[in-house]
Amino acid sequence: MTGIVVVGDAGLDVVARHDQPLPHGGDARARIRFTGGGAGANTALWLRSLGAHTTLVARIGDDSGGRLIRAELEAAGIRCAFATDPEAATCCVVVLVDGSGQRSMLADRGANKRFAPEDVTPEALAGASHLHLSGYVLLDPSSRPAGLAALAAAKEAGLSTSVDPQAAAHIRDPAAFLADIHGTDLLMPNTEELVALTGSADPRSATGMLGTVGAVVVTAGLDGACWVDRDGVTTVPAIEAECVDSTGAGDAFDAGVLTAWLAGKSTVDALRAGTRLGALAVGRIGPQPPDTP
Repeated sequence: MTGIVVVGDAGLDVVARHDQPLPHGGDARARIRFTGGGAGANTALWLRSLGAHTTLVARIGDDSGGRLIRAELEAAGIRCAFATDPEAATCCVVVLVDGSGQRSMLADRGANKRFAPEDVTPEALAGASHLHLSGYVLLDPSSRPAGLAALAAAKEAGLSTSVDPQAAAHIRDPAAFLADIHGTDLLMPNTEELVALTGSADPRSATGMLGTVGAVVVTAGLDGACWVDRDGVTTVPAIEAECVDSTGAGDAFDAGVLTAWLAGKSTVDALRAGTRLGALAVGRIGPQPPDTP
């Protein structure tokens, strides 16, 4: 199986599921659990669940949370190329999941905000053929240089590349973001991120980004997913699933698409692999595969 390097956040999630609206200044009952999280870690674990040899490049704190995250990832078979930061806490995200399964997040990227170009080492990329970058890295000014360094190192090493924008709310300068990812093989936005980048939810709007990137893979929730390249627009329907928690569904989708694409599967098969994993992800609490330690 292909070696894949994932560059992105690793941290802890506090998942709070609530059925009633949150009262301002009041109390609400919730079902709360702690899980591993971070878009980079989530994607790496979904990739590993499909058999990919996966390396995760991230920065964690020199604290109990960081040690726990590393131990769980390594137990799942992830190669952790982590920088340990003695001056910052490990990333922690509070995830509020409402009765429909939709999530809102309060994120403290912690040590990941201090992710630096020197954290992306030649050793981390050794043996890999593909690098996947989480957009959270590029969209935070403090870690953006490291994201750019990762893409540059991957291209120099001859790796194919993919980028998931991750957060429409943080795409404040679409032209600058697209300039940062110029030459990337796959751009993997959801519909909200596509709107932030092009001003339109129509997948055909992604054709304007071809030339900057090789292809655009759009996940659209209940509307399925699309692959946009020079040959046109290929669409597959969503797989029906009860949405318990949407956290990490995009990370799972990315993993399904990438493993199929890198194995030489057709665009239709790659999209179907992504929607299958996305459906599996929304049907469980937390952002990571069911066999994660």
